[in-house]
Amino acid sequence: MPKVSSSPRPSPAAPAAWWRRHGLGYRGATLRAGRHDLQRIADREGTPLYAYHAPRVRANLARLRAALAGRGLRTRIFYAMKSNRFPPLLRLLRRLGRCGVDVCSPAELLLARRSGFAERDISYTGTAMSEADARCLARHPGVHVNCDSLASVRRLARLSPGRRVGLRINPGIGLGYRRNRLLRYAGRATTKFGIYREQFAEALDLAARSGLRITGLHFHTGCGFLTPQLPALDQVLAAARPFIDRAPGLDHVNIGGGLGIPLVARDDPLDLVAWSGLVARHFRRDKFEVWLEPGDYLVKDAGVLLLEVNTVERKQRTLFVGVNGGCNLHPEPALYGLPLEAVPCRRRAAPRRRVTIAGNINEALDLLGEDVSLPLPEEGDILAFLNAGGYGAAMSSNHCLRGAFREILLR
Repeated sequence: MPKVSSSPRPSPAAPAAWWRRHGLGYRGATLRAGRHDLQRIADREGTPLYAYHAPRVRANLARLRAALAGRGLRTRIFYAMKSNRFPPLLRLLRRLGRCGVDVCSPAELLLARRSGFAERDISYTGTAMSEADARCLARHPGVHVNCDSLASVRRLARLSPGRRVGLRINPGIGLGYRRNRLLRYAGRATTKFGIYREQFAEALDLAARSGLRITGLHFHTGCGFLTPQLPALDQVLAAARPFIDRAPGLDHVNIGGGLGIPLVARDDPLDLVAWSGLVARHFRRDKFEVWLEPGDYLVKDAGVLLLEVNTVERKQRTLFVGVNGGCNLHPEPALYGLPLEAVPCRRRAAPRRRVTIAGNINEALDLLGEDVSLPLPEEGDILAFLNAGGYGAAMSSNHCLRGAFREILLR
């Protein structure tokens, strides 16, 4: 897959403020997440290892709720489970009692129930709904389902007559991290997601004839947006208004997730005051609730992937640092061109070098970082890859039979 040129490389020397933003910092010679020594954890647990910092997850959720407070909106938050489905993390969010969960498959739905979420606190937003999917949903009538096609409306109506459902719409405008087209769920190119404006009247009519009651609309147009993308979000919310005006009786509109976090040191955090003000400007006068389903915003910067260096070797003009994990464990650099910033877990007095970090998967695209600046590591060192809490373990595979890893929640 070709690289996405709009995705920046990691910065040459991430400042201490960047680490503090993640709740990380050196104490003595070792890197810590809060009071947890990541070097010691790697020595004890082994690698590859995902470590998630529970206080950071709690703080991210609290910050998001605080930004929405006082905006004149009635809101509900549903954590997007596809970002990270580690059961202890799900149970943590459930115990906090401050958000529901958005799922996109029957297996995720059942995991949400096993994690303690009530049906009324689960939103289901899938695509290409199968007969088996619809049968599972029929057994969980309290779960809110968003239908993203006419076929799903027909199938669900037959198996769940009289159900209250939502329609997933496509406003035709996309946004995402910087200009990364791979993160856009809508836009100039036709995508598989949602019901377009020219199909909307047919979808409403089909639902009415089938005995379904449309009580919500849902749209999610891209991932990872930051403050520079807020004008595009403004256009998305405006483009949703014609759909809303043609669907009387809504009790909620779900504006999706996609809230981004800084991936490299020169990224600024999303301005939540500006974001929440924008949402309020579009929906403050409406009587329905505004739902949103953040995933990465809650968990991405709360997680690190710890990998061991096993190779430091120059090949022609490139100095490679090989590690014991790769694109099968964290696919985002290979799939989406998104950077993973690497930080040594043990601080050593070593010259900085431009290196390329290579995984252990037998594929040319298995590079976790290209031409990045690091204090020259030695074999046996542990690197912490930042922003690994979302879409890492959840998207992992057993390619090359190298899929083994562990996960822990740091409390």
